[in-house]
Amino acid sequence: MGRNLKNAVIAFLAPLPSILFYLSFLNHYSNGDVIAVSPLWKWCFDHPLLLVNALFFLNVNVLFWIISHFQSSHWMIDLYWTVIPVLLLYYYASHPFAQYDLWRSRIVTVLTWVWSIRLTHNYFRREEWQWGAREDWRFTDMRPQYGKHWWWASFFAVYASQQVFLIGICLPMYIVHSVDKPLDIWDFAAIAVCVSGIVIAYYADTQLHEFMTKNEKLKELGLPVVLNLDRGLWCYSRHPNYFGEQLWWWGLAIFAWNLGHGWAFIGALINSSCLAYVTLLVEQRMLKLESRAEAYRLYQKTTSVWVPWFKSSAIAARVKEA
Repeated sequence: MGRNLKNAVIAFLAPLPSILFYLSFLNHYSNGDVIAVSPLWKWCFDHPLLLVNALFFLNVNVLFWIISHFQSSHWMIDLYWTVIPVLLLYYYASHPFAQYDLWRSRIVTVLTWVWSIRLTHNYFRREEWQWGAREDWRFTDMRPQYGKHWWWASFFAVYASQQVFLIGICLPMYIVHSVDKPLDIWDFAAIAVCVSGIVIAYYADTQLHEFMTKNEKLKELGLPVVLNLDRGLWCYSRHPNYFGEQLWWWGLAIFAWNLGHGWAFIGALINSSCLAYVTLLVEQRMLKLESRAEAYRLYQKTTSVWVPWFKSSAIAARVKEA
């Protein structure tokens, strides 16, 4: 079995323990024996948030971590970032405790699927349609930093931290399926923000992919590469893909805020804080490339970090004169 096919099979099988356990719970509930037959099923019935955290911990943190040691790569968590929110959405919608407005649930479901398909497509496009071709460069950089301790430190750095991020940013999905309130104007505002985020992220990632593909072709021809991407959305923001991704999660949080649970913004805030750190790492990495450092410094001086804004031509002129 080729590596690509083997990784695809592993990726499809990995979440099955949680899915099968949850389907078993729903089957017992539909048969009316949740409370009467087993304390386990009653606990699952009474504590939906604790249950989803337990399933995440055992199936993602522990199982994915064990698999990563056999493969010497943490590639799978990167792929499942695009899938887990969809799984969480259906978990919250199908749990017996769920109560919600059907139209709001349908809207959030469609939006989440569109977001997931876009991000999954971008993942495979970036990886040249390979399963597990490589792990996230940030994890690769961490390996030498932790040395012989990486085998256990990776459990916290790669997996346990993902539980905080993913469960946190998906809390609005829980709120949407916990409150039955008719749609109002704020729901449409949330839709607009979510759609804007998805569209911006899609075009930003597409422009980045085209830029990198073009440079690869130039290298093959032995021609000089383009040092910096500063066209399209990248002319107005140094990280428009990150900006679009944040818009999506903040838009989702507006749904929860409108249902009286503004505290759910904590997930979007954690995500933005994480992306701020990732932005710093990405820019430090760019500045380490001697061939591109000077061009990127000018780009930093003239272009907004996240929020798209007009390029500062006055600063660019002063830098060139200096």
